[in-house]
Amino acid sequence: MPHPTPPSVLRRPKLWIGTGLIAAVVSMLFALLYVGGNVNPKGNLRDLPVALVNADGGADAGGRHVNLGEQIVSGIQKAAKGDKSIDWQVVSREEADKRLGRGKVFGALVIPKDFSATVTALTAPQPAAQGKAAAPTLTVLTNQAAGSIGSSMSSQAAQKAAHAASAQLGQELLKQAGAQKTPLPTAAQLKLSDPVTVAVADGHPVGARSAMGLSAFYYALVLVVCGMLGANLVNSQVDTALGYLHTDYGPVRKREPVQHTSRVRTLAIGMALMLGMSVVMGTLVEVATVGILDMDASHLGLLWLYSVATIAVVGIGSLALFAAFGTPGMLLATIVFVAMAVPSSGATVPVQALPGFFRALAEFEPLRQLTEGLRSLLYYGAQADAGLSRAWLSMGVALVAALIFGFAVTRVYDRRGLHRIPRPGESDEQATAVDSAEPAEPAAPATA
Repeated sequence: MPHPTPPSVLRRPKLWIGTGLIAAVVSMLFALLYVGGNVNPKGNLRDLPVALVNADGGADAGGRHVNLGEQIVSGIQKAAKGDKSIDWQVVSREEADKRLGRGKVFGALVIPKDFSATVTALTAPQPAAQGKAAAPTLTVLTNQAAGSIGSSMSSQAAQKAAHAASAQLGQELLKQAGAQKTPLPTAAQLKLSDPVTVAVADGHPVGARSAMGLSAFYYALVLVVCGMLGANLVNSQVDTALGYLHTDYGPVRKREPVQHTSRVRTLAIGMALMLGMSVVMGTLVEVATVGILDMDASHLGLLWLYSVATIAVVGIGSLALFAAFGTPGMLLATIVFVAMAVPSSGATVPVQALPGFFRALAEFEPLRQLTEGLRSLLYYGAQADAGLSRAWLSMGVALVAALIFGFAVTRVYDRRGLHRIPRPGESDEQATAVDSAEPAEPAAPATA
């Protein structure tokens, strides 16, 4: 029977239909996941945590003690009842600094200790005193280490609340000034109409070489990609060494003698090799980013261990999928570790600004946990409660799940006689392969 020619292969409907369906599903899925998670962050924003600090000590005015800071806090909380986008957390300044330093809040609005005193001084009866009175100030603190977009959203919300409070205070001050016998100059009236100065400051600074708070995400993404690429490399190299695949070096093709072994042993060999490769790849990633690119980083020993562990877990998880599903496992690994992971990571758009589906994914998708752990290592002094402990726990759970799943499925295949290559004395019908069944053949010498 003559061999099919390339044109005849292209005329086969099965080739076009199969390839087209896969390409259609992949392109549609990636577009829906990548764009769907980030297309409308403001519309999806719910409960973004922002600290609200009232350090105002109050002041005496008109024969009574007033605390305008409490008035501002009450106004913000009242407005928040109809708008669930921001979760205003009323805390002390010390607690706000702690939460900023652990990535628990994306920013803060701080009312200073002398706020009431500086506001009441604006309506002092002496014109000279009005001219010398200091402008009351509200401070908005950002937190780029928690995510630049989340920090920006927090800053916008805090500034909007501060300006609204200034306008409200201005109306009250103008009424008080109008009740005085001495009319105020026009300049003083303009000053009283919007009396508060809003200052923006960095609540938790990051280094200049931290990609504006995104270096943790990029580093985590590199580790995940290295784990997947490493698993693909290990999978092909193990199959080549066992004689299941041939190797092409340009025009030269080489194939090792077939070594019949179980799927369980094949998976175990691949995982062992993946552990060794993880040490090499994790070391080189840190050398490239910290040593060559001078990325801001501390706790280098812990960062190295974290890098190696991440690549190992992602690689072993990918190998388990390859062993269970064969060639489709590579596509499945890409969907799990990249397509669903990146938009739900909370690294660019915060989790609080994602649609409900992606928020659910963020609870278990690995990239979010890995990014939080790296933020702790790179920005928050490796504090356990800043995401590092959760990252380690997630990696441990993922590793155990991958081992149980991979070895359970391959053991079932082995016990049912679903060998990848027929053993001596078996026919192709007796050993139906799940991945690819090729008849055993002796090693052929390298030929050009």
